[in-house]
Amino acid sequence: MQEAPIEVHRRGDPEPDPAPGQPARRSAPVRLLLVNPRLPESFWSFRWWVNELYRRRAVNPPLGLATLAALCPPDWDVRILDENVESLPLDPEADLVGVCGMGVQFERQKEILAQYRARGCRVVAGGSFASLCPERFEGLADSVVAGEAEIIWKRFCEDFEAGRPRALYREEGLVRLEDSPVPRFDLLRLERYATASLQFSRGCPYLCEFCDIIVMFGRKPRHKTFEQVGAELDALRALGVRSAFFVDDNLIGNRNVARELLRYLAAYQKRHGYPFQFGTEVSINLASQPDLLALMQEARFTWVFVGIESPDPASLQEARKTQNLHEDLIASVHRLYRHGLDVLGGFIIGFDNDTVDTFELQYRFLLETGIQVAMVGMLTALPRTPLYERLEKAGRLRPMEGNDNTKPATNVIPLRMGYEEMVAGYLALYRRLTSDRAIAARVRNKMRHLLAPAYESFYDGGTQVRAAVGLTLRILRGGPVRAWHFLASVPWARPGLVLPAIVDWIAGLSMRDYVERHFRDRPAEERRLQRLFARLERLAAPSLAHIRIAIARPVSAMPDISIDLRAGDCARFLRGASRHLEKVLHRTRTSVTLRVESLLESERIELQRLLARLARHGDRVAIELGEAVRNAIPLDTSVFRVRIRTAVHFASQSAVASAA
Repeated sequence: MQEAPIEVHRRGDPEPDPAPGQPARRSAPVRLLLVNPRLPESFWSFRWWVNELYRRRAVNPPLGLATLAALCPPDWDVRILDENVESLPLDPEADLVGVCGMGVQFERQKEILAQYRARGCRVVAGGSFASLCPERFEGLADSVVAGEAEIIWKRFCEDFEAGRPRALYREEGLVRLEDSPVPRFDLLRLERYATASLQFSRGCPYLCEFCDIIVMFGRKPRHKTFEQVGAELDALRALGVRSAFFVDDNLIGNRNVARELLRYLAAYQKRHGYPFQFGTEVSINLASQPDLLALMQEARFTWVFVGIESPDPASLQEARKTQNLHEDLIASVHRLYRHGLDVLGGFIIGFDNDTVDTFELQYRFLLETGIQVAMVGMLTALPRTPLYERLEKAGRLRPMEGNDNTKPATNVIPLRMGYEEMVAGYLALYRRLTSDRAIAARVRNKMRHLLAPAYESFYDGGTQVRAAVGLTLRILRGGPVRAWHFLASVPWARPGLVLPAIVDWIAGLSMRDYVERHFRDRPAEERRLQRLFARLERLAAPSLAHIRIAIARPVSAMPDISIDLRAGDCARFLRGASRHLEKVLHRTRTSVTLRVESLLESERIELQRLLARLARHGDRVAIELGEAVRNAIPLDTSVFRVRIRTAVHFASQSAVASAA
């Protein structure tokens, strides 16, 4: 990408002159499709809670794309599709497709870019990962937009209209957030999300070694005007939003400005009858600021996410997380509770100071503080961070796909314990934390300190009844022990705390659901998989001319079962395989790839029945369709991983399967 033309913007640069001999400006408005790729499931998905209890599709909408849409020329026809809540079209009616993505979305981002580029669309890549590592997108997109978009996206739009878009647009400066428009919330399907998002500031004053925030946004927090925030809240209120998340990396990074913002929000809430419940991210030193705490209550903040990372002062010192060293962390969390704020916590294991004893230390800390939504991850070195540079020099980085630090894998080689020891300890810690006993203990410990929480349910009556029934069934399925822990931990004598306690149980059981499905014993999974695969082979035996099945065995991941189907004598197999494939997905972490080159009408009907049965596990089901059937089978890409393949691809895959 270094050889391609680059548009580098520094604040104050003059506008470039049009290049001679370039095509004339477009006469018709540009049709732009902005895409947020599907996220791999993680603890952050809260699938049982969000999808099954409250019938939402995802937690947060793509705020960045809504902001990008507002930066487009007013005559552009802009659509936003979030693959986490709706399906992507195989043939988009668009002149330009923009695909954003974080590190954990990179693999899917690449697939979407390749798919739409192959269909003849111009594609542009952006988002946080493209901003950190634009070189990773070489050859994947026609253009890459790296960095904050308020200025360079407008430059890109002008160049695209003029027919001269460059390969790389890189923002080298820091933009004024006063120039950021009200996001196009109206282009988002907000009813499909658990909460809406907005942003007041960017940047963080601290120097945490592992964090990429200061790499992208700098150490001096920049912020919007209060009037901008009010306009965004007005837009959300008009759309019926009740829950809003300030996605700022640290809302109190500039405490003086934060005080004024909270006063503004408190007045806004009072003026409009308290339409919102807010949540945000803060540093733990919020607990030492009585006036900020009082203002948070007045503005109706109900929860805060805090990067606690470790209860061990030596690990915090090592990570340069010095803001966490000024006061006892347990006392700080309890003080936040006493001001009506629930605490969600981020924790890290794998610092150089950490040993196998750290797991017990983290477990005891979490029980005593009562933090239920505890996102514990293994230390991961993100590109361009000080941690990455230090470990790279020391030769302590290992290959890893993606950047999801809630998976039992990392690119960091620990110093004072073995890598396998760390993975095993991490799995054991989460199994302990999501036991009925540990969930109940944290509920009790939190409720001892939580005073006057502002939380209330804003869901309609039908949704609340459905959630109550779903929770009751999950409690009963856990047997008398779980029922006892639940009944004994909810403070029935304090009505104002009953709902927060129940929400904690929902969060704890949602995380347990994830652990049970993803943190399994691999040898036992392998044995189950062999039995189920043998049954599938027997089903396929009469139709080997039309069906091929195989197991691919990656070194670090669970196997993938691939099934190749061609028209003729597949209906019986599809009927019989349905139950076995569902067991494969339910009882193991194995993924399934269905390659469909051609199908008869009867086989198409059986395939649709099969997919309806597998939909709950759709994030691990890939479907590769030949051109002949690409429009014959309606598929939801927000449920399944869908790809369109050529006849050459099917031939090569068949050859690989035959060799296997």
